Amino acid sequence: MLSCPNCGTNNIKEFYEIKNVPVHDVVLIKTFEEAINFPKRNVRLGFCSTCGFVYNTLFDFTDLDYDENYEETQGFSPTFSTFHKKLAEKLIGKHDLQKKTIIEIGCGKGEFLTMLCEIGNNTGYGFDPVYISGRYESKASERLHFIKDFYSEKYVHYTGDFYCCKMTLEHIPDPYNFISMIRKCIGDNVDATVYFLLPDAEKVFKELAFWDIFYEHCSYFSLSSLSFLFKKAGFEILEIGREYDDQYLMIEAQPVSNDIQRESLEVDIATLTHTINFFAKNVVNKINGWKALINKFKREDKKIVLWGGGSKGVALLTTLGIIDEIKYAVDINPFKQGTFMAGNGQEIVSPKFILDYKPDVVIIMNPIYLNEIKQDLTAMKLDPLILTIDHMNSMEN
Repeated sequence: MLSCPNCGTNNIKEFYEIKNVPVHDVVLIKTFEEAINFPKRNVRLGFCSTCGFVYNTLFDFTDLDYDENYEETQGFSPTFSTFHKKLAEKLIGKHDLQKKTIIEIGCGKGEFLTMLCEIGNNTGYGFDPVYISGRYESKASERLHFIKDFYSEKYVHYTGDFYCCKMTLEHIPDPYNFISMIRKCIGDNVDATVYFLLPDAEKVFKELAFWDIFYEHCSYFSLSSLSFLFKKAGFEILEIGREYDDQYLMIEAQPVSNDIQRESLEVDIATLTHTINFFAKNVVNKINGWKALINKFKREDKKIVLWGGGSKGVALLTTLGIIDEIKYAVDINPFKQGTFMAGNGQEIVSPKFILDYKPDVVIIMNPIYLNEIKQDLTAMKLDPLILTIDHMNSMEN
């Protein structure tokens, strides 16, 4: 019997399965052969009708290998960099983060922690096994400290005024134990604030966004289930909402010493159940619609490229079984260029590559970058058909 990692009950309904997906999506793979032979596992999503949490019931953390070969950064995009800086400035102003100590759990390559310390004159401690020393120079380098490891209770002696965790919770298979561990590490410092940013799973399921479901993302939260988790683990919610064109959930909270009242843990299960049932009923049609569109382009001898060589692109291609129909994915991250996408082996190329390739169709994996990419294509004097990944949504509407 399945047990929910978020609340511990066994009211789990499995509703979606996809087989043979890569265990990682953004590792740097040097050859086509290595890419197509990359380790694969199955995803089977289960929905908890007690707390609303969704998770991969087949997930095994030992399948994963987080190291310096993991290239997750979005910071080469002007759109994302602008968002990142504004977020840092907002948090510094809101929480008076000046000459404070900041702990970032899952800091990646350290870009965000560096901004928080540079702008606010703070001291930072970042934890992540994928951190690469020397990637970024900073005038705050003497106040920045990075530990190439997962954050855990063995680092309880690192205490902070502000705990930040961005785009990490969705990778954690036992979220209640994880958030409870952080609460335990904070201890009696009830003035400390925690800030989490993570994908909005409710948006994924409402929009039938199967390209946002992949092995690494073992945990899927809505506003309701996220609030449930933090309250249950001993936090008071200061603010909860959405960011980045409503793609991300954000939560700010502080530890509380008293027990949370049971009624505060209520979840809008009816709405979440409706959303999950909608996804389960309609996602196959969405997948088939994309298959038909790609096949149509193939019959017309159109050259297609993806714009975005990250997780969304890998999930789209492996779910659709696309190999020869799309040969290349464009990515502005120079560290990815010349590598191959896990699963089906598409080569990741720079924008300059398509000057000669001249694609007929460009599929943009994240609509928020549409204007940025249009500007790049115009500058290269290219005029392909541009589709965003939510193209089918506009067709259905």
